[in-house]
Amino acid sequence: MALPSGSYAPRDPTAAVLYQVVRDHYQTFRSEAANVRDGEGLPRFVVDEFDAFLQCGWHAGGFARFRCTSCREERLVAFSCKGRGFCPSCGGRRMTERAAHLVDHVWPEVPVRQWVLTLPPRVRYALAWRHDLCIAVAGVLFRAVQRHLQTLAQTRGLGPARSGAIIVVQRFGGALNLNVHLHALVLDGVFARAGDGHLRFHRAPAPSAADVADVLATIVPQVRARLARAGLEDDAGADACAEAGLAGLAAASVQGVLALGGVAGRRPQRLGHGDVQTSVARPAASPDTPHARWEGFDVHAGVVVPGHRARQERLCRYVLRPPVTGDRLAVAADGQVVLRLRHPWTDGTTHVAFAPTAFLERLAVLVPRPRVNLLLYHGVLAAHAAWRAEVVPRPASGSAVPGASAAPDATAATSAGPAGRRWADLMRRAFEVDVLACPRCGGRLRLIALLEAGDVTARILRHLGLPAEVPAARPARAPPRLSSDESW
Repeated sequence: MALPSGSYAPRDPTAAVLYQVVRDHYQTFRSEAANVRDGEGLPRFVVDEFDAFLQCGWHAGGFARFRCTSCREERLVAFSCKGRGFCPSCGGRRMTERAAHLVDHVWPEVPVRQWVLTLPPRVRYALAWRHDLCIAVAGVLFRAVQRHLQTLAQTRGLGPARSGAIIVVQRFGGALNLNVHLHALVLDGVFARAGDGHLRFHRAPAPSAADVADVLATIVPQVRARLARAGLEDDAGADACAEAGLAGLAAASVQGVLALGGVAGRRPQRLGHGDVQTSVARPAASPDTPHARWEGFDVHAGVVVPGHRARQERLCRYVLRPPVTGDRLAVAADGQVVLRLRHPWTDGTTHVAFAPTAFLERLAVLVPRPRVNLLLYHGVLAAHAAWRAEVVPRPASGSAVPGASAAPDATAATSAGPAGRRWADLMRRAFEVDVLACPRCGGRLRLIALLEAGDVTARILRHLGLPAEVPAARPARAPPRLSSDESW
């Protein structure tokens, strides 16, 4: 049962570490980045991402106005930036929305296996700017896995068989470095037509290390051939892919080093238990682990989820998650931005510390180009696949989210996504919080207006004692002066 909205409070942007760092150091970072390559500065889409993030969650940027149908209590909900790069709030909403859509309207109730393809650094760099290559490599990965599954189906005497997959392009690594890699959620088996004419799913046996090695042996030459046809077989060709203003930042991020200021070329500071590097003992991988590595390419297929909807949704949320969440960030006493790693590294590192501008350079290269789709459908799950209508679940009429209340708040939505999912339904699904329950009387809050920034919103906010303007980013700071015994 969803909790009443009295337990829910809209977020305060100023309380988030990420917002504070961007507000205080964005203009300084932008000024430094303009000097990296020919003074061209950051591309327009990156600048727009940062500017929109600084307005995300502020009522002065526009808001939705809700009113209780019983006691007339009102609540204002600020508009979000809908950023695709690094905003934890908008990334979390998109993660929840996409995962719910996949589970309810795309995934058949069959087991799903995750195949993760990690690429050599030079290939990551090229794929960061060439989305056509991302699509091509994703197709190579899926066809190699499907061929493996079809071979198993032939040994069982099945007729024409097909599988399907959702492939997510992730652009970030554990330390917010640029690490383009692919998470393929593949149906763990194939569909084949039975004698009665209906499609039937046949689960495949778990792949062995040798099976994964065979799949990788198929992937590597095809990816290299695709790069060669695109003229990217050397570093010079790969460098030509990047936006001029981001090329230096991206190259440094792929290599795990910094690009700006006096620390250019160095790695971020690593912190371990008690700031002492210690070795973390990890169990040796079993020879039967479905994992293979060759020439810098790496494939892992050890995660499988049965046809359990809740577990599949958690897996979808994992692969669709934003690069960083607020609870992993802190600002140290010396002003360094400290990022807590999701998993300790083998050398004992649990946190990585950045200078503020170095931290922002990591965020800048994670922003994807506009109109680039990072969620790719393959096989029987593709949009125009011949068997798709027989495979995907049919949506239940009248309910966008299972278990959601359908009643008087049916029109209350601040922004509905492509699956028609409402903000309140997503909050209920992700956090079991009913944000449309009135905190005063328990009635229902109903959307009455969407107000963009302007004179009307400013008068309302001043009347309520709320900020009527979005605070501007702090101006750029001059670089620190060197002492007389130092030199550039």
